[in-house]
Amino acid sequence: MASKKEAWKSELYGDAVREKIEEFAEKGVDAIPEAERDEWFTRFKFWGVFQQRTGQDSYFMMRLTNANGVLEPGQLRAIGEVARDYASGPVENPEFGDAWVDLTTRQSIQLHWLELEDIPEVWEKLEAAGVSSRSAGGDTMRNITGCPVAGRDKHELVESQPLLDRFQTDLRGNDALSNMPRKFNISVTGCREGCAQDSINDVGLEPARKEIDGETVTGFNVRVGGGLGSRKPRVARDLDIFVADEDRAYEVVRGFVELYHEHGNRDVRARARSRFFVDEWGTEKIRDLLQAEYVDFELRSAGENIRDGYTYNAGRPESAGKHDHVGVHEQADGDYYVGLSVAVGRLTASDAIELADIADEYGSGEVRLTRRQNPLLMDVPEEKLDDLLSEPLLGKHTPVPNPFQRGTVACTGTEFCSLALTETKARTARMLRWLRDNVDVPDDVSQLKIHYSGCTADCGQANTADIGLFGMRAQKDGEMVEAMDIGVGGGIGEEPSFVEWVRQRVPADEVPGAIASLVEAFAERRDPGQTFREWVEAEGTEAVTEYCVPEETAFEAPYMHDAKQSWYPFAEDEAQAEQPVTSD
Repeated sequence: MASKKEAWKSELYGDAVREKIEEFAEKGVDAIPEAERDEWFTRFKFWGVFQQRTGQDSYFMMRLTNANGVLEPGQLRAIGEVARDYASGPVENPEFGDAWVDLTTRQSIQLHWLELEDIPEVWEKLEAAGVSSRSAGGDTMRNITGCPVAGRDKHELVESQPLLDRFQTDLRGNDALSNMPRKFNISVTGCREGCAQDSINDVGLEPARKEIDGETVTGFNVRVGGGLGSRKPRVARDLDIFVADEDRAYEVVRGFVELYHEHGNRDVRARARSRFFVDEWGTEKIRDLLQAEYVDFELRSAGENIRDGYTYNAGRPESAGKHDHVGVHEQADGDYYVGLSVAVGRLTASDAIELADIADEYGSGEVRLTRRQNPLLMDVPEEKLDDLLSEPLLGKHTPVPNPFQRGTVACTGTEFCSLALTETKARTARMLRWLRDNVDVPDDVSQLKIHYSGCTADCGQANTADIGLFGMRAQKDGEMVEAMDIGVGGGIGEEPSFVEWVRQRVPADEVPGAIASLVEAFAERRDPGQTFREWVEAEGTEAVTEYCVPEETAFEAPYMHDAKQSWYPFAEDEAQAEQPVTSD
């Protein structure tokens, strides 16, 4: 029997939902019958519109979509202006004020504190600049991810941007495929670093080579069934398929989307993700069915992969290649792109607008987003680099951050998310400053990946970090407080691995001390040139567990109270967010 949400979606989903959102927006949120709100808010997600957590019931988040993180000239400015004019909250965040944009780990953007009545006008302003929220949430194909410098990368192995654009328009744009069993992620890596992280996507294309008719051809190998969350992460499995051109790559990915759309589990949502589908069916059966029913050409066996060259979040020494896109890098055309480090991925509205102005002044105006919550300024001529790097905004969002800021990712947390168990963004921002000022890192270490997810859904990709943090709750001094599980040794790359959890339910004010003890042990005991991931592997989890010592420090832990129980972690009272005035 199909789940309740499947029944709702079967009645109305996809493009048709937009008309209902506009209708409710015109009448006001109170026009949505109380008994039907779960049903309608489930449908709203397809258009990137999410009701915020309990207590913020009259406010909504909007997630945007832009294939491969590409923001064309003018688009970031439009997003920043919408954040300034429409996304201002009733209570200020102590670190970020009341209007900002959040950069996500899927190369897109989220806006918060929107009122339903403003959604049509927000769409009008964003869509005038070519920005959409369609298919940005819910049980559908989410934002397509790839190498954010596709088409500009000096060492690109396989051209991928045209394919990414085709997935965006022809595949995600197909309303007949809008209702998937669960959310579905597609990635395409065309570079040597592996920065699209194909191994944690539902379907991922990775660069490969194969000899065909006596000629070495570059193309893609296909992997399926990767994903994180619910303490059941999976590495995408090799489907033993090589595709040598854009048309066939598109058809194979489309075929797997259609196969999962038709055969995926719609009865038990906890088993509906493609990673469980691949567990149950196996890659051989999936490949055979693809060949028999979903593609009309003979599938070739996998080619020689180049995963041994992957360096993006792979825990390898910097001498092996880029582990992110922060810094100044030459493009294929001789211009440069400059990757900035935005702490915890949050830009104030004013900073976003200023960044758009700087992108226009020094480059082409195009901004691209990475999977590490950072923006790239594209197409900067060499003669403009010095002036760009002298801009005051680049002192705040710097291309030369310390290892803690550079490596940290944080999800939304209890500030807005109903699933999260802890506050994330503001706490992490303060913890980064404390770590910077109190913990020494070896001079040759430029990367230390710390990822913080407010719950086990793992939107912050804690499973793939050097040090992963999951939000929890625990008792301390007789009170319920916010806490974290601490894991070590995760990473993507040639051999993806997930963290081993070494400490559970550590009170939040003791977590910086635990991280400090880990980093100090790493600095003292590592071999020359050894990265954190390599060190954990060499030492073994049992030894590293002993090095991880939770303790209170001079760090002032903010928001220790159980924010899950309040309507907003930073509110001074327990009253819910005031409902906006609605029309009759």
